[in-house]
Amino acid sequence: MELEVITPDKKLYEGTVQSITVPGSAGQFEVLRYHAPIISTLGKGQIKVEEQYGSPQYYDIQGGLIEVQRNRAIILAEQ
Repeated sequence: MELEVITPDKKLYEGTVQSITVPGSAGQFEVLRYHAPIISTLGKGQIKVEEQYGSPQYYDIQGGLIEVQRNRAIILAEQ
């Protein structure tokens, strides 16, 4: 799955990932490859990005939005 994490200042991440865990406004949830299309608001917390190889990466956000469709996720985050 392709992922982009964008803040008002810069692009934090762009690449291929196995999964993403995000702080949804109604609770934390995980997005895997071929996830159903979704748009959701995000609350304050951490985004966990898991690539195929290597350790997970974490990004702190103050809120934002996530859109997932066609095996691609875009996170617009408040920093």
